[in-house]
Amino acid sequence: MNGETDSTLSLLDSVPFDRNLTRRQLLYLLGAAAAPSRLWWPARAERDTAASRVRFVDVARHSGITFRHDNAASPEKFLIETMGAGCGWLDYDQNGLFDLYLAQSAATPAYQPAHPLRGALYRNNGDGTFTDVTERAGVGAEGLFAMGVAVGDFDNDGYPDLYVCGYGRSRLFHNNRDGTFTDVTERAGVANAGRWASSAAWFDYNNDGLLDLVVANYVDWSPRRNFYCGDRGPGLRSYCHPDDFNGTPPALYRNNGDGTFTEVSAASGLGAKPGNGLGVVTFDYDDDGWQDVFIANDSMANFLFHNNRDGTFTELGYLAGVAVGMNGEPEAGMGVDAGDPFGTGRMDLVVTHLDNQLARLYANQGGGLFDDVTVRCGIGYATFLMSEFGTRFMDYDNDGRLDVFMACGHVLDNIARYKSNVRYAEPKLMFRNAGGGRFDNVSGELGGDFSLPCVSRGAAVGDFDNDGDLDILVSNNGGAPQLLRNDGGNANHWLELLLIGAGKSNRDAVGARVRVEAGDRVLTDQRKGGMSYQSAQDPRLHFGLGARAAADRIEIRWPSGGRTELRNVKADQILAVEEGKGIVPRRFPRAAT
Repeated sequence: MNGETDSTLSLLDSVPFDRNLTRRQLLYLLGAAAAPSRLWWPARAERDTAASRVRFVDVARHSGITFRHDNAASPEKFLIETMGAGCGWLDYDQNGLFDLYLAQSAATPAYQPAHPLRGALYRNNGDGTFTDVTERAGVGAEGLFAMGVAVGDFDNDGYPDLYVCGYGRSRLFHNNRDGTFTDVTERAGVANAGRWASSAAWFDYNNDGLLDLVVANYVDWSPRRNFYCGDRGPGLRSYCHPDDFNGTPPALYRNNGDGTFTEVSAASGLGAKPGNGLGVVTFDYDDDGWQDVFIANDSMANFLFHNNRDGTFTELGYLAGVAVGMNGEPEAGMGVDAGDPFGTGRMDLVVTHLDNQLARLYANQGGGLFDDVTVRCGIGYATFLMSEFGTRFMDYDNDGRLDVFMACGHVLDNIARYKSNVRYAEPKLMFRNAGGGRFDNVSGELGGDFSLPCVSRGAAVGDFDNDGDLDILVSNNGGAPQLLRNDGGNANHWLELLLIGAGKSNRDAVGARVRVEAGDRVLTDQRKGGMSYQSAQDPRLHFGLGARAAADRIEIRWPSGGRTELRNVKADQILAVEEGKGIVPRRFPRAAT
């Protein structure tokens, strides 16, 4: 047999029998596996022993995190009940230890909780525990049916500010640099009033050194337009499909530099057409030094907004090959991230979807084009019966290759009544990058806490204990969050870089591009905005180095166009690098966990 036939049979052997899998879907999966690739895939690499020792342990409750998300569930099945909520990392007091924020819902016409609901800010104590400082910090956002979290230093004062997306309006909290925040939403002009904001991203779209704000808005739903969906009968009512409502264009707010913003959605072209936006990532996909915007749309074509470098964007999703998957049909786009898992120096995209669809991996071919390599890379059918939300490219075992994480959970709490092989609560997924353009599903090897079925939504990746391996904060709809501590990932060498922009660059250095050379390995990354689903990520760039004890050369290209070069950098440390100065003193104390 030829190689294409062999790959088709291998896929068929791996597919569990599913009586609900249609002939068209099966032919699609098999055809995708046999399709020729425009990328050359080298021989598959062997699994190293360090990866097999990694486990993720949920330390949330042990760490003092008692928060529980209330999804305001009601018999009316309001759509907002099932779509949130997010979480995020931020070092709000700038002590080198990353704290965490968890978004919360609110009362609705159909649900009145016994006590007011609020989000929660937990301070990292540096000893493996966290303390709830929400009340003192003033960031509870009571009364807001919150969705996503975005963190960025919009006034370049060195302290991160907090934007909380929500249904009907959003809120911006300015960091006062004394452990407290002030709600500056109205003065800043970023309430996004009358819209359902899902996710947001801070980025500098016009390269003026100030962080602007892009908001992915979801559908035009309200309690007054809450239709009855699903079958009639006890326990059969379901949440409605987004196609039952009109979409809403994304919003872009330009930073005026005086604490206020101007909405430029229409003028920039970014708000030219409605979408069902859920996840957003800003990144430079064509390496021209200007950040572009990708928005994952639910049950409609995704948006890829190319930055025209004149204050405007052109939507090129279909032309670039990322609007829909290789089957040509719009899918339930939810979470998204950009990264370079194949070592090409170009930023690829991962997009998560609902069950009976595949999570997509789009490989950046250069020249503004992407190729759907989902099935060929081995991710394919493992996601077919799952519903994935938050997702990240992350090197969980520090071997120098980006792996793919997905937080899963269905949107219908009664889905088992309609589909016998789909569950509401689902385990998480991890696809280990095996090299050679292939991924292995290692989800069942990372411990019982990782495999525990949950209704997961937001996912924020960060090194909360500063030990060099990446941990995962997961927000669960209607349940307690999980803080999945990575145990064993730092058996391999690593580096983390906190970039500090200066001069013409924004202080967060969003838009910076980094190249790390270590022996035979070349790693690239960007300081991006957004990512995942409704969540804010650790701003430090993390690089696994495998057996390499040093980086021979690090090149940083700043948003201003300036460059910084570092040579012979010892591994296993977190470094602060400031534009124009190089490495600067900064403490990142290792937590005792």
